[in-house]
Amino acid sequence: MAGSVTLLGRATALTAGRLARRIAADQKRIWEFPVTAARGPAWKPALGVASVTAALIALDPLYTPFLQRPGYQRRPAIRGMNRALSAGNMARVIWTVPLAFYCGGFLLRNSYAWRTGLLALEAAGDGQVIAIAMKHIDRRMRPIEVGCDGDFTHTWFGTKTFKLDGAGCFPSGHTASAFAVATVFAERYPKFARVAYGAAGLIGASRISTRAHFPSDVFFGAALGYSISHFVVMERVVTPDGHVTAGG
Repeated sequence: MAGSVTLLGRATALTAGRLARRIAADQKRIWEFPVTAARGPAWKPALGVASVTAALIALDPLYTPFLQRPGYQRRPAIRGMNRALSAGNMARVIWTVPLAFYCGGFLLRNSYAWRTGLLALEAAGDGQVIAIAMKHIDRRMRPIEVGCDGDFTHTWFGTKTFKLDGAGCFPSGHTASAFAVATVFAERYPKFARVAYGAAGLIGASRISTRAHFPSDVFFGAALGYSISHFVVMERVVTPDGHVTAGG
């Protein structure tokens, strides 16, 4: 067992470098997507996502103030839920599950589980990189910054806070990574797709309840995470017998 753990440590060190290179290569494809989408059939779903996101942004000032009300936030059930679904706890879930599959698959010599964990880590990393970059660009104020009686119609480029993981809040990085991970598991283990997407949806909803994000942030983050995994990380290869696997 000790030998296996040592071997796992060495393999992880080597894999970390490979993972970083893959994420860097993925970013090029992700940022080039608007151009490639305009040249192919992908522009239709992309336009759909953009339209829904725009509609949600327009509606954000209407329903977000309700979640800011002290009467709502002070409810015991809401307070308990927000503590359980805190940003830190959700981040632990997002990263622990892929790591568990990676380490467990390696130790149990289950290459399929090991590779699933590796793909999920790649997807989560991709989601974080692009979300952080976008948040630094748009600098959208978080709902909790605006306050109960604040102006929710002027949130873009208005945040006064600065964090390394993103100055603004659009899109939700937690949601992007959660749906990126969920999509990998849903495609590798189709029987558990509902569980994977259900967990990702709960993580996304938690970001709204804790006043960290607007619904539009969460929706776009979910679409982003799914797209990253489905169209970039999961390079779908069909074998002669019709089996679909993840590529390279």
